[in-house]
Amino acid sequence: MHLWYSLVDLLLPFGWLQHAFMKNALLGVLLVTPIFGLLGTMIVNNRMAFFSDSLGHSALTGIAIGVIIGNAFPLLNIDPIWSMLFFSVLITFAILVVKEANTASTDTIIGVFSSTAVALGIVILSHNGGFSKYSVYLIGDLLSISPSDLLTLGIVFLSVIVLWIVIFNKLLLASMNPSLARSRGINVRLYEYLFALIMAVIVTISIQWVGILIISSLLILPAASSRNIAKNMRQYHVYSVLIALISGVSGLILSYYWGTATGATIVLISSAFFAVTLIMKLRLN
Repeated sequence: MHLWYSLVDLLLPFGWLQHAFMKNALLGVLLVTPIFGLLGTMIVNNRMAFFSDSLGHSALTGIAIGVIIGNAFPLLNIDPIWSMLFFSVLITFAILVVKEANTASTDTIIGVFSSTAVALGIVILSHNGGFSKYSVYLIGDLLSISPSDLLTLGIVFLSVIVLWIVIFNKLLLASMNPSLARSRGINVRLYEYLFALIMAVIVTISIQWVGILIISSLLILPAASSRNIAKNMRQYHVYSVLIALISGVSGLILSYYWGTATGATIVLISSAFFAVTLIMKLRLN
């Protein structure tokens, strides 16, 4: 971290970066927003916006599970992130399994799981009026990110980039044309589950800094904005990552001077990008 602090002091001698927590937050933004930009392209293509939202809602129940285990076994001292991750992965696979049964439409299945998960989490956490202690997870707190959190984010960032390079072509074909993918020997179900698992991990890890209420927006808006102006798949991904990065850094700076929630400010910048690119698309058409 000392190297990062020295580089920031040397290259970015701005007032808002004089504090260590802002340096940490900037590095967090630079690590997490490109991931959101990449994953968002596939989420928008596959019309999975509601699915990513359900993962955010399920985090409440994950926190509740961690609280229950912590109360039952105080010596374990379980970090809520692990219980959130466990429940997010569990609900991800549950949604996919029920979806394959074709008993109801996809949005209905996701809606049922999402509403049940958030209700169960609120009921458990609000027992004896204790919900206020966990309200920080609703809006997130990017400025509280620690060096150990940044190390986790760095590992996740590198893992996602490497995995994306390895599986992107097959994942894209499996999502755009499953029949063609199967004819070429691609296990469509495997790639669907793998992408959902990646989403669950990224959403869960980021929630404590971004917030349950807006995590889905940060995944969708950069990709949706990019789709308005991109002419090919390369541009689609590049623009999405750039919009996510610019929105992240701009939102961080503005939230510092405005005294507002960082995650929500980033979403507002992303929304402005979407409005501008939509106008551009309408004018071109």
